[in-house]
Amino acid sequence: MGCRDRARAERAAREIQAEVGERADGGGELVVRELDLASLRSVRAFCHRVLQEESRLDVLINNAGIFQCPYMKTEDGFEMQFGVNHLGHFLLTNLLLGLLKNSAPSRIVVVSSKLYKYGEINFEDLNSEISYNKSFCYSRSKLANILFARELARRLEGTGVTVNSLHPGIVRTNLGRHVNIPLLAKPLFNLVSWAFFKTPLEGAQTSIYLASSPDVEGVSGKYFGDCKEEELLPKAMDDLVARKLWDISEVMVGLLK
Repeated sequence: MGCRDRARAERAAREIQAEVGERADGGGELVVRELDLASLRSVRAFCHRVLQEESRLDVLINNAGIFQCPYMKTEDGFEMQFGVNHLGHFLLTNLLLGLLKNSAPSRIVVVSSKLYKYGEINFEDLNSEISYNKSFCYSRSKLANILFARELARRLEGTGVTVNSLHPGIVRTNLGRHVNIPLLAKPLFNLVSWAFFKTPLEGAQTSIYLASSPDVEGVSGKYFGDCKEEELLPKAMDDLVARKLWDISEVMVGLLK
């Protein structure tokens, strides 16, 4: 588990170990490592440690995210949503790619969102220096996730490493902590969320499916929702935009000068 908040991650790990401990065969271990996707330095340190400690990497699930926050920048000066949701995962995946290839057949799972539909890749203002709209920038970062997965799948053809992206659904987590809900509307919102939003366990099902199901063995470059393949809008299948985004991202995270 690569997590930003070490204390919360340790608590979550203890809960998982307590839940599965009696059913485990004794062959598994749950390890927590600090990983802040808003810091390229943290990403590099995490990957360096993984490569030192692990001989195999069978599945990488890119699940971190920040949603509709006020305008902020990462440690490296990137707009926060684009920096965390796209660039952090881009560097993380690339640094671990050699180990994934050596462990093939292996899988990469990228958590995106249906809100990608409202995003556009504006190469003139990727860092939102000219204008910032928190909803649009979230959607752009989720569109970038899908384009990244698509281009990576193309690059990994024939290696035994598959890449797929997914929409988890609307899940009852604290992802929306930056969204301001009027005080009088909060009881209604809470009622609606309990009635219609997915639990974290339900929201994780498509990630688990793509990470482990034999049904998707060899399937790559696709987009899923509720454990089924879904159609994408044309802008999420634009290979020219995907390649340009890849090239620019390589420079932004320092993989190329």
